Amino acid sequence: MSSTRDLMAGLRRRMGEDRPLSAPRPMTSPVQLPVRRYSPEGGSNSFAREASQHTTAVLGIGHVGGRYATDVVLQFQAELAVAHQAVAAELPEGWAEEHGYLPLKSLVSAHREFLLRPELGRRLDQPSLELLRATAEKNVDVQLILADGLSASACMASGPALLAMLGDTCRARGWKVGTPCCVRYARVWLEDELGQEVGARVAVIVLGERPGLGTGDGLSAYLVHGPEVGKTDGDRNMLSNLHARGTPVEVAVPRLCALIAAMLEQGTSGVGLDLSRLPAELGAVEDRSYRPPQRRQRLVEQEEP
Repeated sequence: MSSTRDLMAGLRRRMGEDRPLSAPRPMTSPVQLPVRRYSPEGGSNSFAREASQHTTAVLGIGHVGGRYATDVVLQFQAELAVAHQAVAAELPEGWAEEHGYLPLKSLVSAHREFLLRPELGRRLDQPSLELLRATAEKNVDVQLILADGLSASACMASGPALLAMLGDTCRARGWKVGTPCCVRYARVWLEDELGQEVGARVAVIVLGERPGLGTGDGLSAYLVHGPEVGKTDGDRNMLSNLHARGTPVEVAVPRLCALIAAMLEQGTSGVGLDLSRLPAELGAVEDRSYRPPQRRQRLVEQEEP
């Protein structure tokens, strides 16, 4: 017998259990399990219900015992489905050409690869580089880029309107705007190579942002001064939540132009940009007055019995 078995046998003997396979002693009385009863009525409080009328955050949903109510669970599932649908969406072939954009593509070959290999979405493939070099306008002040990002749905929904208004506003300020491009399977850093190729002073990429619960239509805009391969996130500025329930297009465009103006004036972007000088350029856009309450969109309605 091994030393370990000897030690275990000795331990059983000292504990009076030298015959561990013997029948157990009968219990004198059964164990009474605790009983907990829950009311079928949901519970919440007045403060949460009132607060939920002024935000899209999940507040005042109540509970039934230790669980969410059925309609809350169904709403969560519906909102998660919206996010999944946005991530799974792809720009159709020919969409860029139909909307007047120079059609480009990253090194990604398929949507699944795009999700698993973000580094491939940061560089253009060779045919796109050749097309860009041959047809795009060079030495521009601002290069505008529209991309699918993580929500092609958002790109197709409000991307064209945002890019058109931004381009018109930039031209009205006297800036030379480059050939508008649309890139499939693109990540943020792709603006560095694209902007470098056309010699842009500032590159702006507008792309679908990572969806949240029930918000698959949000855009983000990333701006970088002196774009070139090797720039980092510290070299960029960005505006996010660009959609009807967040920052609408008509508010986002003046803010983006104010950032572009500051970059052109100061010759830098990112952490080096002096944001304290922006309020004077923002003008009416810096208004901090009370906004109408934002309501969470109901995707599931409970039928009356």
